This record gives sequence, structure tokens and C-alpha cells, in this order.
Amino acid sequence: MKPIWIVDDDQSIRWVLEKALARESLLSRSFTNVRDVLAALEDDEPQVLISDIRMPGGSGLDLLQALKARHPGLPVIVMTAYSDLDSAVAAFQGGAFEYLAKPFDVDKAVELIRRALQESLREEEMEDRLVDAPEILGQAPAMQDVFRAIGRLSQSNVTVLITGESGTGKELVAQALHKHSPRANGPFIALNTAAIPKDLLESELFGHERGAFTGAQTMRRGRFEQAEGGTLFLDEIGDMPFDLQTRLLRVLSDGNFYRVGGHNPLRANVRVIAATHQNLETRVKEGLFREDLFHRLNVIRLRLPPLRERPEDITLLARHFLQKSAKELGVEPKRMSDEALAYVSTLPFPGNVRQLENLCNWLTVMAPAQTIEVKDLPREMIGGGSGSNGTGTASGIARAPEARDDTDGHDAVDYGAAPSVITTEPDGALSFAGRVASAGAMAGWENLLAGEARAMLESGQPEVMDALTRRFEKAVLEAALGVTRGRRVEAATRLGIGRNTITRKLQELGFD
Repeated sequence: MKPIWIVDDDQSIRWVLEKALARESLLSRSFTNVRDVLAALEDDEPQVLISDIRMPGGSGLDLLQALKARHPGLPVIVMTAYSDLDSAVAAFQGGAFEYLAKPFDVDKAVELIRRALQESLREEEMEDRLVDAPEILGQAPAMQDVFRAIGRLSQSNVTVLITGESGTGKELVAQALHKHSPRANGPFIALNTAAIPKDLLESELFGHERGAFTGAQTMRRGRFEQAEGGTLFLDEIGDMPFDLQTRLLRVLSDGNFYRVGGHNPLRANVRVIAATHQNLETRVKEGLFREDLFHRLNVIRLRLPPLRERPEDITLLARHFLQKSAKELGVEPKRMSDEALAYVSTLPFPGNVRQLENLCNWLTVMAPAQTIEVKDLPREMIGGGSGSNGTGTASGIARAPEARDDTDGHDAVDYGAAPSVITTEPDGALSFAGRVASAGAMAGWENLLAGEARAMLESGQPEVMDALTRRFEKAVLEAALGVTRGRRVEAATRLGIGRNTITRKLQELGFD
């Protein structure tokens, strides 16, 4: 373990901390100014650094900025006099591990340094794990069974059916099966069969010839052709229309298919991996899924456990997602305290790994300090909000749950939405936090759109495409006008449309 660096121009402070750390058998190294610390960083680095804020020849602020540029994961504790407290808290919350107000209790100072030390060692361990992070993370016995199954299937081309609740990572398993298969050098093509309208799904799968239908001005290769020599992943296979199931069965049976409007058979050299959150046996009994297709797909079945069956993985996944979210948003990675991790590990997470990832995205944007405590979690997650529903879901973390039947016959909940907590300024413009949340954490809106379309189609609502298009256009225009504070010309420019177009759209959509 590396030593703890103490930076203070006050000799008495350095002496007290050195003796206190020595009693705890902790190595330390002292500096009187920022210049010497920066020089020492060329050849060495500390495990934890504790620094005064006001020193001759350079401030603790400058030192913190330099340290975060070189060693972003290094915990820095700031010492400050009470007269500097407000400015220190405001300045260091974005980067310092914690602050220590002078005069301080020595025992409390040592306790704080030990906390920072534990966090530093934990971060080093996580960095080692994330250097070459596997495509799927999990230490629970249930996930180890999945890993063993992937290993056994590594040299096989057999069809695999992946089952599990929404948000458990079925596509990640499909990608791992492809990556470790003989077809790894070929393409991996994924298609969510529930997200494509019925009249377009056949063309998506098999392609179409020129002139096959209105608008088919050129020949188009379908997903089977795109996946030639590789793997085709068919997600939500349980929602595939019944008549298309027959065509899929034909391909799986003899390997031949026709483009829409085509007359010449094409040969498919493709491995098919299917996934569903539904109980296909029940769908077969209800006459909604072909029994012969089910048996064709159900050669090897992999069941992904829900997160509530692998709570020991929550800590590992949370740290991974906090690192990932910070990297995507270009900000300093945040960390959960031991208490917060322990609390989060007790939550049910009906949205599974996806919901946990969404929570980490939310915390990266909304948590006020670098160290996340239990109080920083969304109110409903800690039972403090009036909107708490007792399920552990958080306001702004997930959309209203859509009950479904999972593969074991229990209710599953789809938490496909990313965090959508967006605050506004007094004039109605989006705040900085809102803009970051919108840009960095709304990756799941396509799933929401697909779910809404599916619900409308299943209910028999007419003119679904037109209704959804109007709602989409209205939402985009409202967002653009919000950003530009109602200035239409600027909104049109930002959207990449003409002034006449935005005027016409606003009239058509009934804007005031």
C-alpha cells in the first residue's frame, strides 16, 4: 500500500497527523507546499492525500485540480479553517473525497482518512477488474451457471433460446454466445421483433425485391442476409406475428427463404439465437405461438436469473455502471458509500440490471457529492416520498411498470426507460442537470415507443402510425421551442427544417 501524503505549511498540523497515522501503522509523507507535491508526483503517487486549502506558493484548489487531471480516482481530503468552510465545500464537492474543518479532532481525522483509504483500495480493485471487463458481470452461482453454459456452447452452432425477465441482459448473453462461437468473425445482427410493425417485419427479416410493394424502389437485403456467416439474434420472439412464425420455421427447418416479392430461394448460413421474457409454453397453449417453432427454437435453453436472485452482484454491477456512466458523460466517477451499497443491495429491482444501470445514470447526474450516501438516493427508494409504491422503484428512474408474464409464470416488470429527471430554470429553460440527464440517460426511449406502439396495435386502435407520428413530432417541437424559449426560426434551424415547415407543423398539431 502506498503512503498517505500530508500537505500543510503548518508544522504542528503535519506533526499531529504523522504521529496519529503512525499509531495506526499507516505510512505517511509530508509536504509544506504544492510545488513539492507536484514534483513528487512525477515519480510517485499517494494512496490518499490530505491537504490544507491555503498555503504559500499555491492553493489546495490548484493542487486538487492537478491531482484530478493525473489521478482522477485518488481520494483527496481538504483541510480548511471555519472561515473558509462555505467556499471549500462549494469548491470541493465536485472533486474532493471529503473536507476536514480546523480545528479538528484527531481521532475523527484518522477515521476519515481510513474511510478514504478503504475507498482508494476498493477503487484500485475495481479498476483492475474493469480494465478488460467481460461482456457480462456476475459472481452469483446462478450467473456462474450461465457462464458455464456459454463455455460449453462455445464451439457449437446449435440454436439457443434465452429466457428471462426484461432487463436481465438477454442480448448481452447472445453477444457472448456469438463472440465465443466459430462464427465470431461473422456479423452479429440483432432484431427486436416486437419493435417492428407487422407489415414491415417480413421485409426486415427476409428483405424484398424491387417493386414488391409500394415504396420498394430498390432491392433490400433482410436481416438473414445481413447475418450471413454470423449470428442472428431475434429478441422478443414471443411477440412475432403468427403468420411470420411459419416462414421462420421454414428457414430453421431447411435453411431456405425468399425475399418478399422474390421467386428464387436463398440459402441462409446463419445461427439463430432467440430470446423472450414470456412463457412460450403458455403462448403455445393459448394458440399464439406455433408448437413446432417452439421446439425448433428450444434446442438449448438458457434462463437468466432476475437481479433479486443474485443480490451479491449488485455491488459489482453498481460500481461498474457508475464508472461507465461517468465515462459516457465525461465527468468524475462517483462512488457509493458502504452504507449506500448495503442498502441498494436489499432493494428488489423489478426492472433488473437495466433498472440498476438507470439508477447509476441518475446518480451520476443528480447526486450532489462524489460519495453517494443513502440520503442521496431517489426519495421513493428510501421510502421518503409520497409517491413511494413499496416496490423500490424511484421517481424519475423508471416509467410506470408494464406487467408481463415471465418465463416462470410470475409477473415481470419492464423498466425500459432511462432516467428522465429534468429540472427547469425559473424561465422554463432546461437546467444544466436536465440537459445532462436528457443527453446522457435517455437511451431507452425507442423501447418506450415500441411498447406504446405494441399496446396500441394489440388494442386494435386505428391509424397507429399517424397517431404516433403526431405525438413524436409534437414532443420534438415542444422540446425545440423550450430550448429556444419559443423562438420559431431558431427552433427550425436547430431541428434542420425550414421556417415554413415548422409553421405548418405547429398549425397542424394545434400549437397556440
